[in-house]
This record gives sequence, C-alpha cells and structure tokens, in this order.
Amino acid sequence: MHDPNFVILYVSDAAASASFYARLLGRPPAEASPGFAMFALDGGTMLGLWRADGVAPPATPPGGAELAFTVGDDGTVRATHADWLARGLDVLQPPTPMDFGFTFTAGDPDGHRLRVFAPAR
Repeated sequence: MHDPNFVILYVSDAAASASFYARLLGRPPAEASPGFAMFALDGGTMLGLWRADGVAPPATPPGGAELAFTVGDDGTVRATHADWLARGLDVLQPPTPMDFGFTFTAGDPDGHRLRVFAPAR
C-alpha cells in the first residue's frame, strides 16, 4: 500500500480559500483554476482546495476536516497562536495542554480546523 501524499479539502470558493492558504502558508499555489488550487508543501504532500459544487461524485458539504501542524515546542505553539490572531484567523481553542501535547485550533473560511501542536514528551 502506498502512503497518502495528497489531501483535498472541499471548499465553497476555491479562489478565496487559495488566498487564505497562500497567506497562511506563505507561498502561492503551485496550480490554480477557478474551481481548484493546489499547494506543494515542504514534506512532499500536496494540499488541494476543490470547489465542492464541482466535485464528481458529489462531495460532502465544505468543512469538517482538520489539518494538523506539528511544531517543536510549547513556545512555538504560543508564537503561532499570536501570529494567527494578528492575521485575523478565527481561533476555536486557545493554547491548551491536552493528552497528546500542547495545542490550539483555528478555523479556515469553510470551517475546516487548523490545529497546531507540540507533541507531549
């Protein structure tokens, strides 16, 4: 079996979501069209944003997925939280210790969750 290397989020507006993720990730999409945008991530994984009303077979409504960003320590979690607040992201959960590590969660324009965490040691 091959490992997954492409994540697709179904979105309401591909161009608006591409703009959001370009600002968040600090890079432009590698590919963009009116109904789709794709970002090449550093680890080799691709992130696709596909307009939900153009997916065949039909997709579930936008929202409901979570992208997790692993960082090295609690200070980086706090710094990223402060940066995302300053950028105007909707923070759903403030920095919080949990069983798996120190984390916070924000939301994207379609209700997908963006989790930043430092794993428990």
